[in-house]
Amino acid sequence: GGSVLNSARSNLQLWWLVVFPGVGIFLTVLAYNLVGEGLQEATDPRLREAKK
Repeated sequence: GGSVLNSARSNLQLWWLVVFPGVGIFLTVLAYNLVGEGLQEATDPRLREAKK
């Protein structure tokens, strides 16, 4: 049971193995969200009428 925890303890020093993919996923999701919101604003007639 302790071998899994022991091998994970050595990986704590390799923080970039978690941080860089996490940042990449975050930026990808953020970009898709912003593009989708922009497309919705540009194509949804109900949103256009509410702004006028």
